[in-house]
Amino acid sequence: MAEKGKKFLHLPYTVRGMDVSFSGILSNIEKQAPHLISSKQYVPEGLCYSLQETIFAMLVENTERAMSHCGSQEVLIVGRVGCNLRLQEMMNIMSEERGAKLYATDERFCIDNGAMIAQAGIEMFQSGTTTPWDLVTCTQRYRTDEVEVTWRS
Repeated sequence: MAEKGKKFLHLPYTVRGMDVSFSGILSNIEKQAPHLISSKQYVPEGLCYSLQETIFAMLVENTERAMSHCGSQEVLIVGRVGCNLRLQEMMNIMSEERGAKLYATDERFCIDNGAMIAQAGIEMFQSGTTTPWDLVTCTQRYRTDEVEVTWRS
């Protein structure tokens, strides 16, 4: 639907450092959508377009900041959202402006992050990092910047 949207609605844009918040965006659009659609100010496609553009802009901004902090010249888009051609286009524009290279995988590798989690586990194991089974836990909101990377020097 976002591909068919033309009219942009300004939505909350919350990026603080390396943190983003999508909850304000969703609450805002859920609250406004019934009136905006019934009054014919917006069509659903326009709201989807606005949501996509805002969220992707936040992701691109954070990616660019991360690249700057790490001195990286490469971006790899993965996960289900990585299939989105508009996100790939926006990331590519940012990458080209920085003289960086974008790698976007095809749908075979964008279904979920299970393979990436498994690869991280292999890297940790091969670098000597193990966790006894009785100490293993699952944390849904684990911050990726809190992962101790032991496999790189």
